[in-house]
Amino acid sequence: MKCRFCSHDVHHEFIDLVNAPPSNAYLTVDQLDEPEVFYPLKVLVCEKCLLVQVDEYKKSDEIFDANYAYFSSMSSSWVEHARNYVEMITDRQKLNSHSHVIEIASNDGYLLQFFQSKKIPCLGVEPTKSTADVARGKGITIIEEFFGETLAGTLQKADVILGNNVLAHVPNINDFVKGLKVALKADGVITMEFPHLLNLIEKSQFDTVYHEHFSYLSLMTTMSVFKVHGLQIYDVEELATHGGSLRIYATHIENTISIAPQVKTVLQKEISANLDKLEGYKGFQEKANRIKYDFLNFLLHAKSQNKKVIGYGAAAKGNTLLNYCGVKNDLIDFVVDKAPLKVGKYLPGSHIPIVMEENIKELKPDFVVIFPWNIKEEIIHQLDYIKEWGGQFVVAIPRLEIL
Repeated sequence: MKCRFCSHDVHHEFIDLVNAPPSNAYLTVDQLDEPEVFYPLKVLVCEKCLLVQVDEYKKSDEIFDANYAYFSSMSSSWVEHARNYVEMITDRQKLNSHSHVIEIASNDGYLLQFFQSKKIPCLGVEPTKSTADVARGKGITIIEEFFGETLAGTLQKADVILGNNVLAHVPNINDFVKGLKVALKADGVITMEFPHLLNLIEKSQFDTVYHEHFSYLSLMTTMSVFKVHGLQIYDVEELATHGGSLRIYATHIENTISIAPQVKTVLQKEISANLDKLEGYKGFQEKANRIKYDFLNFLLHAKSQNKKVIGYGAAAKGNTLLNYCGVKNDLIDFVVDKAPLKVGKYLPGSHIPIVMEENIKELKPDFVVIFPWNIKEEIIHQLDYIKEWGGQFVVAIPRLEIL
């Protein structure tokens, strides 16, 4: 395997989750009787540039296809995060009706709708037809393609280019960042949000490993990627989203701009955790295995006590956890999800049915396992009524906890 950034040979293993189906490959009832394709899910670290990455066994155009089922607007807390970002960046960059904003991986318009309401011209780049169509229904202009250097050359240059949880999803990170350079105005700014590798390691978030995530990013490696392609990261924020994310601010390297103190602060945290050497990437497999054993022990004990266990959130996180643990539909009755494209289907690998929330009140489960733990407060508030019959919430990461 060659590193997708520096092309150096990559050998060092970060974690091996063996094999898994694509995390968003939800099954219809007819597909349950058909062979299911599993791909290797092994993560490696480049010894030269320290980019953590999976090999591209599953191609991005197969993953993000016309029936892509993840809709950002399903999470009210995420939509609020987007609204706050728009307020912040509009003020910070003094955006107005003469500005131009591009969001890459704009999904269902969850964020651009707030620029649109401010009458700030904006464009979404979104390759999945299912989400792009919803965004168009909100009156947002969408280009239904993958972003890269070639597409960037056809776009009106932007004052702000943003991407939330997309930088880690691109197989050709060099082409993607080259495109950012091409599409950005001379005095423009790029913001990218992505889960911070440091949190993934320290909080044992192995369930964020799946085929859609081609890269797992530290600030130091991201700065190296941007610098090679003529961009400089001059500021960074640590966010609580997705279990701990970074929001980077970048501009053309030709611009004279002071580097915010927070950049040095975050880099020092990474160095303190030995992320500047291979030593910092050892021992993660053992953390994942401990979570696996604890989760299976919980499920088996609950089953032996005739307890009813369901899941909430047909999320990619949950599919990684379930498939690595080998959990099937005999241990979890069903999973509830808000997304219409998921309801009525089955989780890949585990074949657990996906149903609507009404089923919770009918079954009255003893335990609800929250798979998207990053929004557990939102889910606990939404399903507070399970306390009426003594129901309890469970999360497995960073450690098994009955709430």
